[in-house]
Amino acid sequence: MWKEGSIKVHDSIIHYWVKCYEKGSEFGIDEGRISKLMLKRNGKIIANYDRGWDIEPVDEDAEIALAILLLEHN
Repeated sequence: MWKEGSIKVHDSIIHYWVKCYEKGSEFGIDEGRISKLMLKRNGKIIANYDRGWDIEPVDEDAEIALAILLLEHN
């Protein structure tokens, strides 16, 4: 199931897309339910996961947004 939304971290608005399943898998982040994830800020990709990291979180705000999404969806 795809989920989309925005998270405010400090002064950044980070838009996200997450594909998650009901059960974890070896392809998920930390073998969890999220198999695809994209984070964007101001139109620029700041993290991308597609069954593996294509772009790891580029800064602290991206890491915080990722942590929030992992708590909610992983």
